[in-house]
Amino acid sequence: MDAPSCRWVLAADDPAGLATFYSSLLHQPPVAGQGPSHWHVGLPAGGRLEVYAPARSRPRPRQEGRLALGLRRPVGPDGGAATLAAWIAEAEAAGARLLEGPRQEPFGWEAWLADPEGNRLLLLVAA
Repeated sequence: MDAPSCRWVLAADDPAGLATFYSSLLHQPPVAGQGPSHWHVGLPAGGRLEVYAPARSRPRPRQEGRLALGLRRPVGPDGGAATLAAWIAEAEAAGARLLEGPRQEPFGWEAWLADPEGNRLLLLVAA
């Protein structure tokens, strides 16, 4: 039996816009999917992020939860705090909103943001 592939799936009001947001953070091109309301973005470590508009007959309500997409970068030459600050600025310029500012944890520097559609997103800078 073949192993399953891995995908993150995000429902979106503006699938093309949300795919563009994540493509800018992941440095991967957005690719049109199985129709005008479906896009995907490759994940650097494999798998992909699927972004789609739910069918009107089966809408997906916005929900709170503990599951969030987490992106990780290595510490840059200027250190973890500077690397994270630059990444936050990049995300905010693309439409994200800072929820919890940068803080240093034993495993690295982290910040929590909301993507342009309000989904929680963790940016982590660690060695």
